[in-house]
Amino acid sequence: MKVLITGFEPFGDSPINPSQNLVSAVSEEGFNDIDLLKLILPVEKDRAPDLLIKAIKENSPEVVLCFGLALGCAKISLERVALNLMDFRIPDNAGVKVSDQPVVEGGQNAYFSTLPVRPLLKALQDAGIPAQLSLSAGAYLCNQVFYRMMHCIASNGLDIQAGFIHLPAQPEQTATMEKSTPSMGLDLEIQALRVILSTLLKFRQG
Repeated sequence: MKVLITGFEPFGDSPINPSQNLVSAVSEEGFNDIDLLKLILPVEKDRAPDLLIKAIKENSPEVVLCFGLALGCAKISLERVALNLMDFRIPDNAGVKVSDQPVVEGGQNAYFSTLPVRPLLKALQDAGIPAQLSLSAGAYLCNQVFYRMMHCIASNGLDIQAGFIHLPAQPEQTATMEKSTPSMGLDLEIQALRVILSTLLKFRQG
């Protein structure tokens, strides 16, 4: 099973991004049947989706897992819906800020994740990892990348399972914050990704 996993560079006031740390740290060790491809995306509206789509077209993965940061969330969030909406709360790393704009002009209103989110949720919870289903990935870069990915897959009839997963902050991000903020260690996030990969592999193998 060829799997493309992506994370984002840091953005806003944080010097790190858990999704970047996760993608950089996880390995194929222990998986004889997984070819793991990695990509770190810039937090830039005009570059991130194109780089992801280029990687999909060049590598033809069977599964794409995109990861991002959900500051303030205590659990790993399996996103269900990508919305055709960009409404940035803060500028991206190139200084771009947009409000009430579609991700794809004339595109359908939303796409559902094609990951088996409920079995993934059960597998994570059975492993003792805090996890939840989340309705949508918001309206920032995470959602934009999620929507463009699903739009590309649907428009080109690609046989790819894909979705977006939000991670809590990591402890080193929250240590100096004035307000108490939930966090999750990198080791547990790596364990979560390995549970997700194992579950997806079982589904692909029937």
